[in-house]
Amino acid sequence: MSTSPISAEPRARGLEFIPDAFVVHLLDGRSLTVPLEWFPRLRDATPEQRGRYEFSGHGYAIHWPELDEDISVPGLLGLPD
Repeated sequence: MSTSPISAEPRARGLEFIPDAFVVHLLDGRSLTVPLEWFPRLRDATPEQRGRYEFSGHGYAIHWPELDEDISVPGLLGLPD
């Protein structure tokens, strides 16, 4: 049986918010659902504030300038940054 290798450096290609969570879509096709409860600044932000994000490092991290919040994609997966 062969398996596809998982990139050592996962990168985000998209982000969406759903009730009580956000979903990070990765370049390798995986999607990761993360509870907003883990990130109080995002949890307490308005939908408009949550929507004003940018990817940094070609998808290595997600940054919300207005909220002063930075989340690394490897960190969400429990990998070292």
